[in-house]
Amino acid sequence: MDSPPPVAPLEYLRRQLERFAPLPNDEWELLPPHLEERTLPKGALFVEAGKRAPWVAFVLAGTFRQYYTVDGVERSTYFYLEGDLLCDYLGCLRGRPAGLSIEVLEAAQVLCFPYEVIDTLYRQRPAWGTLGRKLAEYLAAGLEERMVSLLTERPEARYAALLAGNKTRILERIPQQYIASYLGITPVSLSRIRGRRGA
Repeated sequence: MDSPPPVAPLEYLRRQLERFAPLPNDEWELLPPHLEERTLPKGALFVEAGKRAPWVAFVLAGTFRQYYTVDGVERSTYFYLEGDLLCDYLGCLRGRPAGLSIEVLEAAQVLCFPYEVIDTLYRQRPAWGTLGRKLAEYLAAGLEERMVSLLTERPEARYAALLAGNKTRILERIPQQYIASYLGITPVSLSRIRGRRGA
């Protein structure tokens, strides 16, 4: 999503959501009573594998890393920055403990709300239902692109994709070892790719 404009947190959240579908005032006003602003320190786990995490966060400031631990090795799968929504989506859908972890990489400010709140809005209010469908489509498309990239592209092509669009922010703010893990390569391989590209 986009970088934060100089507006109040609620206005920022609404603008980002309305990139997917309009929310008339009477429907938008159903969400703010459930919002809680939180400060999260660097190194904290917003979601911890094996534990329930039935909430959603909207990132006002800071960065996050999503990862799975496989045979003791952490595999980074996504990064969240300002303007992004994050949650243990699969765990929320199925009512199960998280299979992943989401770590705070930079001290963060977020707006949090229970997943059940927005799930109820999706089911009961037309504008929210449209928004939920659009968000799900956005997520599904992103996952498909990521899967195809990992299966069909060479590491250098995957790195080049990070240089495109707003993903450049990831290279500027995420430690290199996590970027390498996200690309499915070692930090040494990433250094070589960056050296060849002069970046």
